[in-house]
Amino acid sequence: MYTPIIGTLGFILSEDGKRTLLVHRNARNEDHHLGKYNGLGGKMLPGEDVVTCLKREVKEEAGLDCLDIVLRGTVNWPGFGPDGQDWLGFIFLIRHFAGVPFASNDEGTLSWHLINLLDRLPMWEGDKYFIPLVFDDDERVFHGVMPYEDGHPLSWNSIRI
Repeated sequence: MYTPIIGTLGFILSEDGKRTLLVHRNARNEDHHLGKYNGLGGKMLPGEDVVTCLKREVKEEAGLDCLDIVLRGTVNWPGFGPDGQDWLGFIFLIRHFAGVPFASNDEGTLSWHLINLLDRLPMWEGDKYFIPLVFDDDERVFHGVMPYEDGHPLSWNSIRI
């Protein structure tokens, strides 16, 4: 039976559209994401829809209110979790927000990074496949599957509609 953990992942654009706010997961030694940079988001709670989840997570993690949100895609990550859990992620671009981002949170430090240089940051190995789709000019939503084993992607397949 397939019972994935459902989560959201949001990439917040700077006012000039050239940078995105990322968390450097450097605060907890037991963190499955330790040392990696990532967008903001997390697990959906019972009774939430994915947009409510994203807004709550961004408010908790960065202190920001999301004003303009676009669904850019979904990714099915079978075997991604620390114990091989399956994840289903809804990937969003946050084009406008209100507030000033925190400098850090319980997971690590927050900072702005140039979108065209994201491939130079330590991220999950599979992020290189879907992150360009978050920021490109194609308005179609992407849907992908990226099976993981032992912390590494085995393949990537996606479609856009």
